[in-house]
Amino acid sequence: MKKSILLFGAMACLALVNTAQAQDVTGAIPPNPNAPEITFETTVLDYGTIEHNANGDRVFKFKNTGKEPLIISEAHGSCGCTVPTAPTQQLFKPGEGGEIKVHYATDRVGAFEKTVTVTSNAKNSPSVVRIKGVVKPDPAPANPTGTVAPAPANVPVAPANNTAVTPGGQVVPKATAPAPKVNATSPK
Repeated sequence: MKKSILLFGAMACLALVNTAQAQDVTGAIPPNPNAPEITFETTVLDYGTIEHNANGDRVFKFKNTGKEPLIISEAHGSCGCTVPTAPTQQLFKPGEGGEIKVHYATDRVGAFEKTVTVTSNAKNSPSVVRIKGVVKPDPAPANPTGTVAPAPANVPVAPANNTAVTPGGQVVPKATAPAPKVNATSPK
């Protein structure tokens, strides 16, 4: 009986210790009040309305507003048409700033809105910034198919060999009537 009570007591103590440890361990690392923080001048770059195949390069400027050095580890776009370039300098002291370059492929016509995700050791990482705008289509080529375009209104059209133009400007088929009669009488 003593063994049973002793065994039960030992199990109860282990259960109590495990419960206490589970309550103390939350799995979250407490926030570092001195951690670096990345602050962007703007989180949205608006290209506006731009020409087809225009320069698609823009820059996001940022600053380390935290109290410890900021380390940029990666920048990636939401698709293959948005290509960011992380700064070559990867360590930014408190107060230092830098740039993340982004290139949008302006050969894609129409409205766009894409994201760039910046991964760092900042307390607000990952940071997401956006680009947006509209790429205008190229003007229509003069004759893209090689077909003959209709003549504009009020422009005279040259008649074909078997047509004639009336005094009112209308194109009509030539008459197949015989040639006009010529007086065959000879002068006397």
